[in-house]
Amino acid sequence: MDDSHETVRVAPASPGDTGQRARTDAGVPGATRVEKQHSLPDGEVTPRVRQPDGSGNVSSAHSDKSDKPRNKNRPRRGKNRGAQQRCHAAIDLGTNNCRLLIAKPSSSGFEVVDAFSRIVRLGEGLGTHNMLTEGAMDRAISALRICASKMRRRNVVSARVVTTQACRHADNADVFMERVARETGLELEVLSPEDEARLAVLGCAPLLDRKAKRALVFDIGGGSTELVWLDLSDKNANGEPELLAWASLPVGVVTLADRYDGRTVNRSGYEAMVSEVKALLDDRPWSDELDTELSQAVANGDIHLLGTSGTVTTIAGIHLGLKRYDRSKVDGIWVDFADVAAVTDGLSIMNFDERASVPCIGKERADLVLAGCAILEAIQTSWPCERLRVADRGLREGILITLMREERRNQKRKRRRRRGGRNRRPPGAKPANK
Repeated sequence: MDDSHETVRVAPASPGDTGQRARTDAGVPGATRVEKQHSLPDGEVTPRVRQPDGSGNVSSAHSDKSDKPRNKNRPRRGKNRGAQQRCHAAIDLGTNNCRLLIAKPSSSGFEVVDAFSRIVRLGEGLGTHNMLTEGAMDRAISALRICASKMRRRNVVSARVVTTQACRHADNADVFMERVARETGLELEVLSPEDEARLAVLGCAPLLDRKAKRALVFDIGGGSTELVWLDLSDKNANGEPELLAWASLPVGVVTLADRYDGRTVNRSGYEAMVSEVKALLDDRPWSDELDTELSQAVANGDIHLLGTSGTVTTIAGIHLGLKRYDRSKVDGIWVDFADVAAVTDGLSIMNFDERASVPCIGKERADLVLAGCAILEAIQTSWPCERLRVADRGLREGILITLMREERRNQKRKRRRRRGGRNRRPPGAKPANK
């Protein structure tokens, strides 16, 4: 990817905006305004954005070490890089993608200065033999080398490099992580399902519609699907919505496509995928009392769904008729589930080559897109809702928010220590005679 970049100002979508259903102009509610953008190697378009600073974001009721930046991954600072541009980095090595975001603090939260995304399929074949293949590891390490190089060039002062379901599940994950450390200098952190869900919510929380009483935030990944229920009518001491329950389904687009052969899957195979995921969702991992409460909220129309994943952004792009994926027209929009169904029905009767020719999909995703649609349909039929809000943000943004919060806390502690140092004159003391 061309290393040149241009600053872009993006106005974040209003959290309380209910807007109209999906529209493409940047001036409508729920959309973002972008001045410049660039294409990533796999066709994803990522603008230089200023994200909200996390006010009103959701975190778990308790805090742990996972929120602290992992300075082990901080690259050595080069000469004349300057202390003013203090950049932070987040790398999400998922079952399908390797994605990097580098940002610096700004008055509105943070401003992205560089990004990278590549499909690596780390979890390819994992569902059948519980091992990461040599080819998958090679692809991931190649992408991580690029990430490490960008971090050195951008004067990154703190970073967190996380991996998710593939390394949670693989028997040879330790071997892979040792290779990553040796060949790239990066130390991978295996993120727990709970932390993965919590950070994804933190990253996309500005898009929550506070007019609803409950929200289901979901992230359809390559190897797992994270679900988080939020109470938008109640807030904790920090003014953040309360987390009611979370769950991690052991199924994602890569694992499901592997089992049903995403290249040849037809309509009947698609319906079988929906049924499998629906059965997992029927086994609620929370209390019967909460499930009754959530069912009542659904019946009263007091919930909304917020999806953050390649599946929902791809469906939104197809629905909008985009010739090329454009984040500025997708992030924050509302899409009616009737329109989601229309897109899904069209894809389900296509063969692999036809799906590969659809803008916003391409050959690298053509065998995965129906698996993602099946997971989304199972979620929507379990908790019927008229429309979906789409987020092209999530885990990486959540990580960056935690890194910058930690930096601000450290700066405050340093200022307090300076004010309370031994040279400070005690109250009431007179200055020494000159």
